[in-house]
Amino acid sequence: MLKAPDPDAELMLLVKTGDMAAFEQLVEKYKQPLVNLMFRMLHDLSEAEDMAQAVFLRVFQSAPRYEVSARFSTWIYTIARHVCLNEIRRRSRHPADSLESSQSDSEDASPRQYEDRQTFSPPDTLLHGELEQKIQEALDDLPEKQRLAVLLCRQDELSYEEIAAVLGLSLSATKSLIHRARETLKNRLKPYLQTGAWEVEQFETIPLKPCLE
Repeated sequence: MLKAPDPDAELMLLVKTGDMAAFEQLVEKYKQPLVNLMFRMLHDLSEAEDMAQAVFLRVFQSAPRYEVSARFSTWIYTIARHVCLNEIRRRSRHPADSLESSQSDSEDASPRQYEDRQTFSPPDTLLHGELEQKIQEALDDLPEKQRLAVLLCRQDELSYEEIAAVLGLSLSATKSLIHRARETLKNRLKPYLQTGAWEVEQFETIPLKPCLE
């Protein structure tokens, strides 16, 4: 059991009793973060939205068996990890289907991307968009586990311990994984900082901020 109350876990316990309003509150809170995570991993907004729905379906189906053994955020991101990696494995077995899906969604994916909860003013908005593109390209070159670890690190409520639980790794292995990923990203993106076009503060906001201790 958790040492401190977890409001989301308490909501899930209400879902267990059939409280649909509690379930809607959880969907409202986690939908955008889940879609963001899935989109970064899959590069297909429609697929990301479908995968987020699949996560919530599993959450709802698991309600009768739900027990509070960890923070709710850890539990739901663990489900999201399984759903996402299963889809990636499916795509690897059917690359033609994945290519067709990505091409059909490419025209409207960019303007519909979910933005991080930050505000930028012109011309900062243009610089932020270019920086996001370069970060995404660098993320794409990371191994799947490193990429997922870094993206989970962007979720404000997740600590290293919780990310380790989501990934099914030890705490030391998780910290090492995130460290290697961050160093790779920094080295990959360093040339763009050296041009002077971006401030260091802009670069450090996403996705390289440290996780909670």
